[in-house]
Parts: sequence; structure tokens; C-alpha cells
Amino acid sequence: MAEDRMIQKLRTIFDRYGELSEKLTRAEVISDSALFAKTAKEQSECEEPAMKYREYEDVEKQMTDAEEAAKGESDPEMRALLDDEVQICKKRLSDLRDEIKILLLPKDKNDDRDCIMEIRGGAGGDEAALFAYELYRMYINYCERHRLKIEDVDKNETELGGIKEVVVSISGKDAYKQLKFESGVHRVQRVPETESQGRIHTSTVTVAVLPEAEDVEVEIKDEDIRVDVFRSSGAGGQKVNKTETAIRITHFPTGIVVSCQDERSQLKNKEKAMKVLRSRLYDYYSTQSQSAYDEHRKSLVGRGDRSERIRTYNFPQGRVTDHRIGLSLYDIDSFMMGDLDEMIEALTIADRERRLMGEDSDM
Repeated sequence: MAEDRMIQKLRTIFDRYGELSEKLTRAEVISDSALFAKTAKEQSECEEPAMKYREYEDVEKQMTDAEEAAKGESDPEMRALLDDEVQICKKRLSDLRDEIKILLLPKDKNDDRDCIMEIRGGAGGDEAALFAYELYRMYINYCERHRLKIEDVDKNETELGGIKEVVVSISGKDAYKQLKFESGVHRVQRVPETESQGRIHTSTVTVAVLPEAEDVEVEIKDEDIRVDVFRSSGAGGQKVNKTETAIRITHFPTGIVVSCQDERSQLKNKEKAMKVLRSRLYDYYSTQSQSAYDEHRKSLVGRGDRSERIRTYNFPQGRVTDHRIGLSLYDIDSFMMGDLDEMIEALTIADRERRLMGEDSDM
């Protein structure tokens, strides 16, 4: 019965795909750019399951035809060939049902959004800040590999070349979907350059990835915010901005504070800060309450303790281990250069398998 409902649901999507395809040919839809874009997006979302349904019907018909032909076939050799065809079709139908289950899984409504990534040094002082910078570079390289645009919003650097915290905006196809599993505590084990006795230190960096909110999804009233202007700070020397272009926005109802000092233009900094504020408020209001929001943020980044970690980067052994799925990769140099594909794919598959089993994902 469950399989019958699954195929019926697919049939409904197939019918909807046909309706949308026809709708896209209408003059009134073509002339309305917003309606056309909305319709085209829905049609695109329906296309893969619709094509899968068409294939399922074709294979099912092929199997039925072979079964009927085998019943009336007197030649043993020909009947054997038809029986083989039936078995091949049954195997393909079984595979298609598995593929259909995956296609019909509820999609994360935020998957196709751009995102905001926040990277902060945790336990470990200067070494944590240095590793935060290396993770920041790793994600820049990953984004370049996947044609995602990454822009600094706010960056607090240290004199040793590390980063206390950095906030970036990432845009492009499925940006949030690709990076959402990076949220959490990243632990590094290595001998710092400042360590004279060759001892391995353990430090942590926290990463939070938030889906970017649309303007219409979060209302920000003028009376609910205070905008402060100040001079951009840096690691010293020429990096210090002597004009007041940096922006700090405080949202009174939630207490959320956002800063942006990356741009030389006060207006551009304000635009970027508002983008981050909207995303944090979207995240905040999605959790319904302050306590739920605090718990959600904790689930994203933890407290930054050394004992908390989603992933460990062990440089002496050249190993990167993701503790949520127990996967270890032994090419840490490539990983730190942005080659995260194998890890991200494994995390995506593990999350999908959990959902297929009806369990909540804890990643």
C-alpha cells in the first residue's frame, strides 16, 4: 500500500509538471516576468520526479508485455529470453522505487538559498585564531571550485595573521545546501609554530551557517534598531581605516548585534550588515522563542570547548575525521585547499539515509 501511495504521489507530480509546461507557453505568463520565473522554478522542481515516473511506467509496461508474451510462447529458448527480460525489469523497478523514495523526501526549504557563514576562534588563543584563518581560506577555495561568490561582511584579525571572527556572505546555486553541514566545532591537533618543544596542541574554531533571508520574510522596523558608525579596525599599520565607514546595528527586541566594516562605503557596509541581521532574525524567529534560539545556536556551534567537535583536523597524521559519520580522510593538505567534496557528499548521504529511516538528523 505504501508503494502504491508513493507511485500515486509521483503521478500527481507528473500531472502537475504537464500543467506547468503548458502554462509556460501562455502569452500572459510569458509577459509577466515574476510569474514566469515562479512557474519555471516550480516546473524545474517537478521535472526530475516527473521523468522518473515516466521511466517507471515505461519499465512496468515493458515487464507486463514480456510476461504476456512469455505465457503464449512455445519456444523454450524464446520463453527463457522473455523471462530474463521480466527479471531485468523487476530489478529496474525495484531500483526505481528506491530512487523515488529519495526524490519524494521532504526538501529543506532553505537548500536553494544563499547563506551567511560565521567563523570564530574558540579554545586555544592565538592558535585558534590562526586555524580560523585557515578554515576561512579553505572555504574561499571551496567556493571558488564550485563557482560560489564569497564576500567578507565583517572580519576581526589578530596581529599574528589569525582571525578572531569573520562573517561572510556566500551566494550561488544551492549555497546553503552545500555548506549547511559545516556548522559546529572544528578541532585542530598540531604543533603550533610558536611551540618550541614540539608538543601537539588542541584548539577549536566554531562555524555557523545560516540561510539568507529574503527582505519580505523578516520585517525590520526603524524604531527597533540603532545604527552606530565607527572607524574600521584592523591588525594595525595601513589596515586601519581613519574614516568612519564601519557600521554596527543593534536590534532591540532580540539583542542581536551585527557589524560590518569590510567596505570603504558606509552605505555598502550598512547593506551588508542588514543582510546578516535579516538572516539572524530569520533564524531567531524560526525557533519561536529565545530559549529555543539559544539551544539552536548551541546545536550549530556548541560552546567551542575542545571536547565538543563535529570534525578533527589531525595534522601530524594527515587525517581529517568527521565524528558525526565516522569518516576519516587522509589527505589533509588537499582538504585544507578546499577539496571538501567527498566529505560533503558523505554527510549528505548520511542525512538522507536518516530521513529515509524516519529519524531526525542531528547533523
